[in-house]
Amino acid sequence: MELTIPAAVARAARDFGDAEALADPGRIRLSYRELGERVTAVSGALIDAGVGPGDRVALWAPNGWEWLLIALGTLGAGAALVPVSTRFTGPEALDVIGRSRARALFVAGDFLGVDRLGALLAAAAEEGESLDRLGLVVRVPEEWDAFLQAGSLAEARRRAGAVRPGDVSDIMFTSGTTGRSKGAMTSHERTLGVARAWADCARLGPGDRYLVVNPFFHTFGFKAGILACLASGATLVPQAVFDAGEAMRLVEAERITVLPGAPTIYQMILDHPERGDRDLSSLRLAVTGAADVPVALVERMRRELSFETVLTAYGLTEAVVATMCRRGDPPEVVSATSGRPAAGFEVKIGRSDEILLRGPNLMLGYLDDPEATAAAVDTDGWLHTGDAGRLDAAGYLTITGRLKDMYICGGFNVYPAEVEQVLARLDGVAESAVIGVPDPRLGEVGRAYLVTRPGHALDAAEVLAFCRERLANYKVPRRVEFRDALPRNPSGKVLKRLLHPGGTTPPDPPAPGGTIPPDPPLEEP
Repeated sequence: MELTIPAAVARAARDFGDAEALADPGRIRLSYRELGERVTAVSGALIDAGVGPGDRVALWAPNGWEWLLIALGTLGAGAALVPVSTRFTGPEALDVIGRSRARALFVAGDFLGVDRLGALLAAAAEEGESLDRLGLVVRVPEEWDAFLQAGSLAEARRRAGAVRPGDVSDIMFTSGTTGRSKGAMTSHERTLGVARAWADCARLGPGDRYLVVNPFFHTFGFKAGILACLASGATLVPQAVFDAGEAMRLVEAERITVLPGAPTIYQMILDHPERGDRDLSSLRLAVTGAADVPVALVERMRRELSFETVLTAYGLTEAVVATMCRRGDPPEVVSATSGRPAAGFEVKIGRSDEILLRGPNLMLGYLDDPEATAAAVDTDGWLHTGDAGRLDAAGYLTITGRLKDMYICGGFNVYPAEVEQVLARLDGVAESAVIGVPDPRLGEVGRAYLVTRPGHALDAAEVLAFCRERLANYKVPRRVEFRDALPRNPSGKVLKRLLHPGGTTPPDPPAPGGTIPPDPPLEEP
């Protein structure tokens, strides 16, 4: 069994040959043999540009064939991949790229009307930071052909063969409750372990065609999407931004069999006025999570969308696939639980009902942050998730709440401390508190409570505009309320439970840490 991703690419090219590996409709189609050749070419070009073993390559682009080739080519060159969220603003991307000490950057030239490289350069100028460390910057697709003109294929193959199972394959940045993002590092062997475990649970195989709407920059899109297809011989069909109408068109045209996503995407498809005009009969498997899944939705997915199997799963960046339902589980179990342990993980419930995880596919630790690593993973190897839950007699996990303030908007985790830090930089804000409140479409959205400084006047539109310039869309609060003071306990801590509607402890929120987030549509609050 291959223990490095470059070896898995070579094995897939050999075993699956002319079978279709990638179908990016209207742009490119590649067999597994062609995929292997293209990946080697990317590795060679990176090596020629000076990228060496252990270097980091940042990738700031949407789902598409370029992302796939850049990611696999980076790993073949012996470097580590640093995905950057396409939702990030210039300052957010600058922070991740800078702290990862990336040697190279691939950035989308134009996606959703945003000049990301321009935003990054502007943020660097504002912060007085240098981007000189980036020895290579490639705008995709504008500069793609020029980038590929150089590189030794022989050296690329030698470098790929030198990669070791314990080498760092990727650094996925995830926000913490302190508001400072942490880079979760994972090795080739562990990343492949996650991908294979997911593919096994899903019974993914060469006959499957997998529509990946989950963003590649997220652990699920990359590991349970790209790499799961690579490990199983399935065909990957990427969608850059989820749109229900376009997704249905792709299902019909490409005969999609596998479509994972957050519950929201299935609801949007079920309610779409064009659903009756589309042939969705090829669908066989849905894997969902990241929010409560009503039994009625599971039943409708099976009845009206022709899914033979609907599964739920639980995981987080530090442990991508921790639990998962299995084929044959009844709708009540799929809806009420996140399945039983998968990918070699052990699950137990600790103090305060906290979910603890231990297994061979756990992250290696946080980049340059031994204190945060020690706080997250104890001396016995148990990851303290910060999520609360319970296990039944059969080992199925039910998420009951969160120990921290994090809430989930459209499948993306939002940490109030990060939003509060941004609000603190707005002139006139004395203090703020951000909470998640229920939303019928996105699960939860942010609500910000502000106390203004004496002599300063602010309005909600001004506050939201300030946030939109500095935060990804899903982090921007949808509502702002002004207060004379925030409720506090005797020690001075803000009592956020009193800020929820009704002034009482909020009901259990959607299940946290899910690994199936869609890319929510851009929208105004």
